[in-house]
Amino acid sequence: MPLYDRILVPTDGSSEGELAVCHALDLAAVHGASVRAIYVVDTARYAGMPMETTWEGVGDLLYDDGEAALETVCELAADRGVDVETSVVDGSPSREIITHAERTGCDLVVMGTHGRGGIDRLLLGSVAEKVVRRSSVPVLTVRIGDDEDAATAGETATAGETGAAGADADGSVSDATETG
Repeated sequence: MPLYDRILVPTDGSSEGELAVCHALDLAAVHGASVRAIYVVDTARYAGMPMETTWEGVGDLLYDDGEAALETVCELAADRGVDVETSVVDGSPSREIITHAERTGCDLVVMGTHGRGGIDRLLLGSVAEKVVRRSSVPVLTVRIGDDEDAATAGETATAGETGAAGADADGSVSDATETG
């Protein structure tokens, strides 16, 4: 019996984020799992734009970026013989990732985490951190980013219902049992 049947991988379309996508696809190939890939258009981020800017034009560009990011996931999946379904959704990234994972019956969320630490993490928060702390579905994070600890790229931590400890962006280990 395979450990995973359906894996969710959110993507932001960045080349760094591709590391997490590849990790998810490789896991899916080993376990014979299907993959759901989503791109979340963060509508709240653009709510404060000047009135002269038309939402339709900006929205179209953001959705086009999402479709391009998901096309890359499809190409990478085809190279590995993995089935993938894609969706572009809008809303709060962490909330949409969690909701999508739960509603589509995913066994695992695989996502990248940037190497942000200290005051930046405190002030800005982290989508990956919010997902790890709030998701009822286990989460595997793949460390990505351009900080001085980039040598540890690919280091992973898991969290979810099992309450496994996970590595924070600054490399310290914390209890990630909080899921709600």
